Amino acid sequence: MKTKHLMVVGVAALSVAACASAPQRNDQLEQARAEVQSLAQDPDAGRAAPMQLQAAQSDLQQADAAFANRAPPAEVDYFSFLAMREAETGKAHTDEARAREQLAQANQERDRILLQARSEEAERARLAAMNEQQRAAYAEQQAQQAQQQAQQAQQQAASMQQQLQQEKDQLAALQTQQTRRGLELTLSSDLLFDTGSATLKPGAELQLNRLADFMRKDPKTRIIIEGYTDSRGSEEYNEVLSQQRAQSVAAALESQGVDADRIKTVGRGKNFPVASNDTQAGRQQNRRVDIIFSDMSGQFAEEADQGPALR
Repeated sequence: MKTKHLMVVGVAALSVAACASAPQRNDQLEQARAEVQSLAQDPDAGRAAPMQLQAAQSDLQQADAAFANRAPPAEVDYFSFLAMREAETGKAHTDEARAREQLAQANQERDRILLQARSEEAERARLAAMNEQQRAAYAEQQAQQAQQQAQQAQQQAASMQQQLQQEKDQLAALQTQQTRRGLELTLSSDLLFDTGSATLKPGAELQLNRLADFMRKDPKTRIIIEGYTDSRGSEEYNEVLSQQRAQSVAAALESQGVDADRIKTVGRGKNFPVASNDTQAGRQQNRRVDIIFSDMSGQFAEEADQGPALR
């Protein structure tokens, strides 16, 4: 059977049965709320970082709405993560603006001292020249320090903004889907392995390189790698094959610098099919590797270790 190069992206997110009682709090949400409130209470944030403040408040509202509507914890964590990062970026922009103001004040003070020195009477200027020069030198030093602080704050703000955008772009490039188990990425097993084999194909390198790059840039993220097969063959054979395939993907990531303790592998065999095994197309969809992502603090959703819902 010829291998069809088909990427099956994502598993459809299913609704979770209503809990007997709503959770009292979500630590990720409360941390994000504290960061957004801290930014909002900064008197300089409104003029220095209005866009970041508005974006952080908007993301926090979405996180609150998801929590109030009993959405999956992973969805609440996702919007809380965005709110927190926007708030951090806003703080960086605000610190940059304050540093620039300090620089301007330092320059004004330096100019005042120099002007005063030039307007002194000759004798007094001669006697006080050294002292004034020292004061001017100190003011110059303060101005340079303020300038350095402004540059550092500007670089930090730009770096935070770039990092946030990169994380959003990387998640989009990986084509993840939000499910009840968290952010989830589905890779077609036929693109990774030959039939009945757990050895990675050369063509699998591009997909796994992207995943490894994301993991290196976000060192707190952890993943669960799940291997699946179609229904052909014995249950024992499929369980072993699916576990070996999950371990092959884990080994490829570890070879690219991802720590082994950030990866968990599970072989689910022919269980949890996402399509009918009565057709070739359906069996191809069932031969897959699912990757479940933790939140940015390394915590998984409560249902992450459970298999996907049967269709």
